[in-house]
Amino acid sequence: MKRVAILVSGGGSNMVALAKSMVGDHPARPVLVASNDPNAGGLARARDMGIATAAVDHRPFKGDRAAFEAALLEPILASEPDILCLAGFMRVLTPAFVKRFEGRMLNIHPSLLPKYPGLHTHRRAIEAGDSEAGCTVHEVTAILDDGPMLGQIRVPILSGDTADALAARVLVQEHILYPTCLRAFADRLSIGAAIR
Repeated sequence: MKRVAILVSGGGSNMVALAKSMVGDHPARPVLVASNDPNAGGLARARDMGIATAAVDHRPFKGDRAAFEAALLEPILASEPDILCLAGFMRVLTPAFVKRFEGRMLNIHPSLLPKYPGLHTHRRAIEAGDSEAGCTVHEVTAILDDGPMLGQIRVPILSGDTADALAARVLVQEHILYPTCLRAFADRLSIGAAIR
């Protein structure tokens, strides 16, 4: 059984979708939800689901990402995760942190990568006149939103769409795509471990 730690910064809706999917014959289980914001709604939701939580406020570490990540690593490593999932975690991680979890850290991004890495993806897609948007699950590398893609779902952009309306429709698909990709990824890790 693969152990999954999930990092959140806000309400944690993708975390909830992931955690709810890890039941029955699923090859993974959630062991920790951690946040850079002690008041993140996702922490309360995780506690309500019986998942251990941890918070390391990034604000006292202003200008020292390495020190923040060192503090964040303590509860993560203590949970002994096989997989680390970023689910609305709004801090850019250093290459050293990413390297520690290379090949076993996933992220979901609200665009059809490689289009629109970074922020304001829905507004950028609408302003560009795109006919569709969507979401992508990818492995995390040191380059922002650039790792190997594990899955995408496309969502049409409707006439008169606002960024908020498009974001709401894409989020529904994120809650389908991320659990699907995590299960396939955990299965692959389990098979690899069994072969070794």
